[in-house]
Amino acid sequence: MMIADLHIHSKYSLATSRDCDAPHLDLWARYKGIHLVGTGDFTHPQWRKELQIMLTPAEEGLWQLKNEYRLPGEVALTAAPVDPLLPADPRFVLSAEISTIYKRNGKTRKVHHVILVPSMEDAESLSHKLEAIGNLHSDGRPILGIDSHDLLEILLDTCPQAVYIPAHIWTPHFSLFGAFSGFETLEECYGDLASYVHAVETGLSSDPAMNRRVSLLDRLTLVSNSDAHSPAKLGREANLLRIAPSYPALAHAIQTGEGMAGTLEFFPEEGKYHLDGHRACGLRQEPEETLRTGGRCPVCGKKVTVGVLHRIEEMADRPAGFVLPAGKPFESLIPLPEVIAASTGSSAVSKKTQERYFAMLRDLGPEFTILRDLPTETIEASAGHAIGEGIRRLRAGKVDCLAGYDGEYGTISLFAPGELEVIRGQVSMLGINSIGKRKPREDSAAWRGEKGKADEKASPIVLDRNPSMNTPLNPQQAQAVMSTVPTLAVIAGPGTGKTKTLVERLAHLLEEERIPPSSITAV
Repeated sequence: MMIADLHIHSKYSLATSRDCDAPHLDLWARYKGIHLVGTGDFTHPQWRKELQIMLTPAEEGLWQLKNEYRLPGEVALTAAPVDPLLPADPRFVLSAEISTIYKRNGKTRKVHHVILVPSMEDAESLSHKLEAIGNLHSDGRPILGIDSHDLLEILLDTCPQAVYIPAHIWTPHFSLFGAFSGFETLEECYGDLASYVHAVETGLSSDPAMNRRVSLLDRLTLVSNSDAHSPAKLGREANLLRIAPSYPALAHAIQTGEGMAGTLEFFPEEGKYHLDGHRACGLRQEPEETLRTGGRCPVCGKKVTVGVLHRIEEMADRPAGFVLPAGKPFESLIPLPEVIAASTGSSAVSKKTQERYFAMLRDLGPEFTILRDLPTETIEASAGHAIGEGIRRLRAGKVDCLAGYDGEYGTISLFAPGELEVIRGQVSMLGINSIGKRKPREDSAAWRGEKGKADEKASPIVLDRNPSMNTPLNPQQAQAVMSTVPTLAVIAGPGTGKTKTLVERLAHLLEEERIPPSSITAV
């Protein structure tokens, strides 16, 4: 099964990472387990020149990074596929996004378009034609004052083999069906060329289940891509393809649906335009509330941003939950760093999360293999019970969503408030895992225990009577305090110094061993 992310951006697009170059895109495709990546931004002259230098032809219409430009990365990892028909190294296809702004029927239209072409020559020819219309040098995603119909016409005339896809079709401000500048039908936008539109990109704030409520999309292939502005965001949405690697096979799959096996999706609530709202006032609301308030923010009176769910409700002619018999399956995922963060109480961008992420890749393989394929028991053995449980819940769709609105990303929770602490406590008591434990200092008792007490067992320790709390620890108390086993039971009767021993052990774990308080359960 080929995983393809066809809509991304280079470092030449505004507001993108400087690491959006070919070597880093290749590296992160390996980390993720992605087989085919769009180059993004082929209309930008400097980026096109870099692609010509760094890429070498592979299968028909596809490219791969030359060995001399390959980065070693954090882990020695290849995205070697199980399917022998798929290449072991990531492939690239020439792609670009173009923004068009124009007037139609007295209304300003802002529509974005994804374009794929089969050769560098086609990329050059199309770029030269578009350069006569607008500036292609200042932004990898150029803004052109040209009608969507006319852009499609130029594309068909210049490169009949090109693939054209309206981008993120529901985004409020810049899309085919967006609430503020969009159209009601394909024909309204493309006129006599509407039949040449074979696929649409659903965007991060919707999923196929939402889109299939709109019957005018039935004849179209639904595709999903990351629209990544940094290499680490590759694959947050992607396509599943059962095809041999080649541009003709890819184009055929997109334009006919044959060979399209489904998509990998964001939870749509995590997208930043799912619900209606007004970010400046912290207002997030459902479509019916927006209708009740006349589309105005009840806090400041300004117009709210009408989200994707609202717009789909407006255009839907089928009820929620409708299933199209011929529809492709899809999987809703969240990126592995977010799973790790949710399962450890850390931030997704923290150093601790990143270290755990690369350790998991080193031990278990690419990210999509971990999220989709590996037994959770295998994951748990490597990464701990909490992360294994997080992935188990993700696969089952047992998540809580706080939806995004007006440019603010939503959040997906795998654990209820306080639940993670309970799970950690259960794990600590059972001795399953030592979550978050730091390596002890070499002068600490734990280090000495590792070196000199390898035969110490987790058997109970019985305290002798110790009538004075002011006396030094007796041998049994000292053994309980200094023990290096993860689970320790102390059996003691009245007057044996239970409290003193417990307090001393807690102090020892916190001060000497530097164990995080959240990793300790004391009863």
